[in-house]
Amino acid sequence: MFADTKAFSSFSVNNVKAAKEFYGGLFGLEVRDQPMGFVLQLKSGGQIFVYPKDNHTPASFTILNFPVDNIDKAVDELTKKGITFEQYNNSEMPQDDKGIMRGLSAKLGPDIAWFKDPAGNILAILQES
Repeated sequence: MFADTKAFSSFSVNNVKAAKEFYGGLFGLEVRDQPMGFVLQLKSGGQIFVYPKDNHTPASFTILNFPVDNIDKAVDELTKKGITFEQYNNSEMPQDDKGIMRGLSAKLGPDIAWFKDPAGNILAILQES
């Protein structure tokens, strides 16, 4: 039934202007205005609809993952742009001083670091080993 549809994801923000500046300006993603928000057009062909919500509550889980070739370089570049990486202080997800959880074993997965967008939604960059 849905095998041939062009499904897309969406999430809310509390400030559309700040979100457009963040995703379009800071991240360089293509941002297209829509009547009820805007669309992030990904190079993969995927689309994500972002919409305003007055009583927005930030997602408590990762809503977007951005694969990178070199996580240390990406963390350094984003930090210079004012991004603060989350430190969860969780023994099951050990992170270094940069906020990177290193894929120490198959159980932990890829190297990954989390940060938030202006609306408080959680995003991640990750590097496959």
